[in-house]
Amino acid sequence: MHINSTVEVKAPLWRWLVKRLQSAPLTQLHLVLPNGQHLLLGHEQDNVPTPTVTLQRAAAVRKVFFSGLLGWGEAYVDGDWASPDLLQVTEWALHNQSALQTLFSGSPSGRWLHNLLHRLNDNSLRGSRRNIASHYDLGNHFYEQWLDPTMSYSSALYPHDKATLQQAQQYKYDRILELSAPAHDARVLEVGCGWGGFAERLLRFYPNADYHGITLSQEQLLWSRERLAKRKLDKTAVVSLTDYRQVKGQYDRIVSIEMLEAVGEKHWPTYFNTLYDHLKPGGNAVIQVITIAPDRFEYYRTHADFIQRYIFPGGMLLTPEIVQQQAEKAGLTLDYAQAFGQDYATTLAAWRDNFEAAWPTIAPQGFDERFKRLWRYYLCYCESGFRHERINVYLFRLHKPA
Repeated sequence: MHINSTVEVKAPLWRWLVKRLQSAPLTQLHLVLPNGQHLLLGHEQDNVPTPTVTLQRAAAVRKVFFSGLLGWGEAYVDGDWASPDLLQVTEWALHNQSALQTLFSGSPSGRWLHNLLHRLNDNSLRGSRRNIASHYDLGNHFYEQWLDPTMSYSSALYPHDKATLQQAQQYKYDRILELSAPAHDARVLEVGCGWGGFAERLLRFYPNADYHGITLSQEQLLWSRERLAKRKLDKTAVVSLTDYRQVKGQYDRIVSIEMLEAVGEKHWPTYFNTLYDHLKPGGNAVIQVITIAPDRFEYYRTHADFIQRYIFPGGMLLTPEIVQQQAEKAGLTLDYAQAFGQDYATTLAAWRDNFEAAWPTIAPQGFDERFKRLWRYYLCYCESGFRHERINVYLFRLHKPA
């Protein structure tokens, strides 16, 4: 194999791409063109691996030209390019993010289209049900194949390096209970209860707690109810198909694990006002939230990204500062914050390994190779984001004055 950094590229589309890449201060990339030419672009840097990208169709360049880095993700999902190590590619892209965003900002019409589609996915009462169903109602059997036995689809919190994913998920729930410190007969609301992992942990330690979990996923509803009934933990527990804006009554404690990200910027005040309104005086809410770095926020909020377009429609990450501002506007005091973003990278790596290993049993459920590439890209993209601290995850405790 002959790799050349100066070879003349004749095809116009490929020439445009190569010239753009050569013009920027990027770390090294091994690019393979459809005609078999191997190009080594950029400069070597210690501790930064050189990923290999094989371009397979000209559509890859057209998508990047139209949609920027979002189009790069689309092109992978569509099979327009491939790599023997996708995680290396997403790590490389994040390491060179500022330069790549300048090089490949997308066309004005592309940015307008993706931002419009993002706005159309608004998480109104009707839109929330549609958006949640598009991701969480892929089937319980699908998620069961690659989540850990607790069926937790949120970051684990690792107590030590040797902990399994299941142990780390249980430790996360125990930490939330420790921060929340409910009385044994407390009324507890969980906003976005998932498949019942926290509910089971709560009711095992606090069997007299009056628990109400809400979800917008029909699949999660059925699984959670069956789970609690099977373990005889449903005597003081209710799980319902309820939007957070339609909750009734007041609670001693509220827990919400990675649900705020799905709300959307327009609805942030409503979310925090809901926490305030439904907490009893003196009560607290513990929320687990994915956040974005403050220096990335303005670009992010005006450029719909791959996750917003294809994974969590209508979602928007907050910065830690915005979480505090929104909480205080609603009358809540933020009195505790714990960041554990590297644990999310570890969680995602475990999910990715599980997903790849389980693919032979997932595929017969009706999922094709494009779906596989979509989820592979999503998991690698997010893992790299946490590892490079572009995004983080926090436990926040919010207190309502007595």
